[in-house]
This record gives sequence, C-alpha cells and structure tokens, in this order.
Amino acid sequence: MELTWHGHSTWHVTVGGTELLIDPFFDNPKTDLEPSDVDTPDYVLLTHGHADHIADAGAFSDATLVATPELVSYCEDEFGFEDAVGGMGMNLGGTVEAGDATVTMVRADHTNGIMTENDASGGMPAGFVISDGEPTDADATTLYNAGDTSLMSEMRDVIGDYLQPDAAIVPIGDHFTMGPQQAGVAVDWTGADHAFPQHYDTFPPIEQDPEEFAGATDADVHVLEADEPFELE
Repeated sequence: MELTWHGHSTWHVTVGGTELLIDPFFDNPKTDLEPSDVDTPDYVLLTHGHADHIADAGAFSDATLVATPELVSYCEDEFGFEDAVGGMGMNLGGTVEAGDATVTMVRADHTNGIMTENDASGGMPAGFVISDGEPTDADATTLYNAGDTSLMSEMRDVIGDYLQPDAAIVPIGDHFTMGPQQAGVAVDWTGADHAFPQHYDTFPPIEQDPEEFAGATDADVHVLEADEPFELE
C-alpha cells in the first residue's frame, strides 16, 4: 500500500492496481500541485462536505465516488459525478469493494453542513478504514483515515478492537478537530503501529508542530513531505 499526502487532508492511496483519492483540496500551502496535475483516480473518497475537503472533487468526477448518500447526491448535482459505490453511496458501518481495496466507513465526530444558499446536508461525517484484504484479516495491511473528528471512544472500542488498523491518519490541527495530544491518544487507542498527521498548518487557527504529536503517541510517527510517496508494509 502506497500513501502520498498532498497537504491538509488530501491523500492518494494505492492498493494493488487501484488508485484512491481522499478529500481533494489542493489550495493548501503544502503542495505545489494543481488538480490538473493529478491523474483521475479510480475512486474518490469524501469524509464529509466541508469546502476544505471537497473543493477540488469536481476535477475528478469521472471517478467512482465513495461517500454518504447525501453527499453523493450533492456531488452529482454540483460536480457532475455519475458513478457512486452501490449506485447511491454508502453509510457508517458499511464495507464495499473498491477495486483491489476494501473500504469500511466508520464514524467521525464533527459537523457536516455544506454552506450553500440552502445549507445542504452532507449526512453524517465519516472516516475510512482501507485494506488490501478483509480489514479483520491479520495478513492484510489496513489503514485508518479518521477524517475530521474529535477524540471518541469508538477509536478504541470498534476501530482498534475490531478493525485493528496497522496505520492511522489523524487530524492534529486543534480548533476544528483534535489537537496533537488528543490525536496521540486516538492513535494509541487504535493500536496502530504507524501514524501520520493531517489537517494542520493550512490556516492560522490550525498551525501546529507535528513533533508535539509525535511525542504524544507510542506509534512510529511519519511526518510526510507533501507529494512524496510512502510505502506502508
């Protein structure tokens, strides 16, 4: 499994021959890429409908969309997506096959209103557990992307205890999500051996030193440079 961080909460994940793009938002200070510089992936995964997670989704509307039914409906109308997993998206607790990847949608504690004239709802915010096999298979490589969230006991009781991720991507920016200390607790609750920070240094309220996060967890923390691939084994 190969991971590439494009700044903020935008990730490119390769599982076998399948390309996944999570929360495309390239207008951030960590990357020099434009959406047009990125090949269309097989799947676009959206954790929720805030602008800093879906702003560039329309550039990849030829991909299959993985999101809640409410967010799928919005993206079909707003960005021209024509294909979604199951024809209608998915919801919390569900697992779908996405090419060579298995994707399970899990809970995130956050808001999800889409600030339009009609204040559209994106449904529930979510995180994703992505695996190259069944997520509960000990031989599989499994990645948890927490999306935007606060610390929640589900990280320990469901994601850690049942899904057992090898690696966790967590927000550390504070203000809108967990900060570095709570993010460290979150990673330890999941039992992940590897951790990656996201959702920081994009705007003044979420400026953080990722080394503070690294000191708050027992996991191996990888502070990635944007647009540089990382092989997760």
